Amino acid sequence: MHNKIKVLLVGNPNVGKSALFNALTGKYVAVSNYPGTTVEFTQGEVQYKGNSIEIIDTPGMYSMLPISEEEKVARNLILQGNPDWIVNVVDAKNLERMLPLTFQLIETGIPVILVLNMMDEAKRMGLEIDCEKLSQILGLPVIKTVSIKKIGVKDILNLIINAPYTYKPNSIKYDNEIEQEIEKLINFIKGDYKISKRLLSILLLQKDEEISDLVKVNENEDIIDVANTSRRKLEEVFRVSLDYMIALKRQLVAGEIVQKIFKKVAKEKESKVVSFISAITIHRIWGYPILFLVLYFGLYKFVGQFGAGTLVDFIETNIFEEWLLSGLTNLIEEGIKNDNIKELLIRDYGVITLGLKYAIAIILPIVTTFFLFFSILEDSGYLPRLAFLLDRVFKKIGLTGKAVIPLVLGFGCDTMATMVTRTLNTKKERVIATILLSLAVPCSAQLGVMLAVLSTSSTLLAIWVFILVLIFFIVGYFSKYFIRGEKTIFFVEIPPVRIPKLSNIIIKTYTRLVWYFKEVLPLFIYASLLIWVGRITGIFDLLLKIIAYPLQFIGLPYESAKVFLFGFFRRDYGAAGLYDLHKQGVFNNNQLLILSVMLTLFLPCIAQFIMTVKERGLKMGISIALFVTVFSILTGYLLHLIINVFLGISL
Repeated sequence: MHNKIKVLLVGNPNVGKSALFNALTGKYVAVSNYPGTTVEFTQGEVQYKGNSIEIIDTPGMYSMLPISEEEKVARNLILQGNPDWIVNVVDAKNLERMLPLTFQLIETGIPVILVLNMMDEAKRMGLEIDCEKLSQILGLPVIKTVSIKKIGVKDILNLIINAPYTYKPNSIKYDNEIEQEIEKLINFIKGDYKISKRLLSILLLQKDEEISDLVKVNENEDIIDVANTSRRKLEEVFRVSLDYMIALKRQLVAGEIVQKIFKKVAKEKESKVVSFISAITIHRIWGYPILFLVLYFGLYKFVGQFGAGTLVDFIETNIFEEWLLSGLTNLIEEGIKNDNIKELLIRDYGVITLGLKYAIAIILPIVTTFFLFFSILEDSGYLPRLAFLLDRVFKKIGLTGKAVIPLVLGFGCDTMATMVTRTLNTKKERVIATILLSLAVPCSAQLGVMLAVLSTSSTLLAIWVFILVLIFFIVGYFSKYFIRGEKTIFFVEIPPVRIPKLSNIIIKTYTRLVWYFKEVLPLFIYASLLIWVGRITGIFDLLLKIIAYPLQFIGLPYESAKVFLFGFFRRDYGAAGLYDLHKQGVFNNNQLLILSVMLTLFLPCIAQFIMTVKERGLKMGISIALFVTVFSILTGYLLHLIINVFLGISL
């Protein structure tokens, strides 16, 4: 057995790296048609012909000069991860746009394999690539692949294990003046490095000061000062930004190469239906009715009515209560004498009757239907179209179309979505998106329960949706001006419209459900334990009285305090509590609307709060939590005044 070979999969977002990772290792990663799904790197291992190969799927990146957090992760893996190989995955039909990153990877000095992925789509577009010529020009091995069909996978593995690396990569040569300054910096850098001194020098010239921590120089020499002096000198000569000069050179060379290796062949005719769907989903007018239909049938009908209604009723009533709980409750009542243990397991707030019941009988069906819906959106190619469509609207609230991913994911789980906000390009965007996720984006379980509870009255449901949408845009609009930060440029690769593959949908949904059982289900158990401790110590009843006091001024009954207390442990826990109380007929319609709005806006659950602190820092996490809590109470009070005091109506 040879030593382990370390391989990095590197490339732009949305080029099929995760699908190739799955094909190479057999380990699944959620494959998305939208840039940014792979937020943190994923590791896998494959045994091939007596060799152990560690393969790391890095987040998508456009340049070795990182802008977003995901690009920083990818760059750090390249610079400090000591890889033996870099497998540069590119979208074959967009080769000219992706070659500039290839040039930068060549400059690292690490052996590079260029993988032309999605060759089937390139062929459909009438593009044929001369791989031998491309290999000669770049001095790299070039392999054609269709990762979702595992075509070309063995060629990559065979190349990786057949050391030594005999190719001699060809680096780009910049203008003479730039090359002279690069050479000057190379001479300043002392010692040996896994990464080439040439790349380190170029990054220093581009004001990447983080690189200075990786290089050694002679005592009393400041490499940053030397690099800045060289940069100013070059910009005086060229009268333009050095970054622009370097990027322009890479793009010009990429264009020249593509002219030499691309050959147009007969283009396969695209289905008129597919072409029509592709165009209408991003149309500035008709795209919005399409979005409404997607949300209506996907979220309202499928997740809300079928998941939170039909499935929850069947599982809760027929399976959980009649089959499981009745026998188990009798068994525990007869077999255990200690009342405190009974309270822990099967009473009103027991681990089984509350924790497992909520997690499995109420929340699980809703989460499952949402994950199915989201997987279909991913696999069809609709998500990037949605981002393109909403970019203009999102600009009004300080975001770009890229924010669609965490915001839509928030309808599945706000905790997971808060983590995904790191894919946004600027700190300002990440803060705004986190605020909106904490305030006005209900998770799938909460959303499903709200839809199930409010769907009995179309008026209540319409008002609830209107208030949430209004608050979303009002808070976003003012956040744009109150939160300081730089603007960002948005661009997105629009993939072809695809018929979702059933196997992909099933695997994606299964993967996310595994995450649910590992990460979320235990939280329901912990919450039940905390409530049990609170009950037997009297703290729980004291907290209920404290919470119920201000709620009385909003016209809400004492029982609603339980909903907010549960919601503190988990948002969906509170929603499930609301579902139970609604079934018991505790609220009138006015109270139900006010409570639903307040609970949706209320303090994020503990898991989301912890993730917010982790991503945004303790000060920002506490500030967001306080803002959301106060905003929720004030909104509920204002709604109470409008409905019950000023208008005096009964909904």
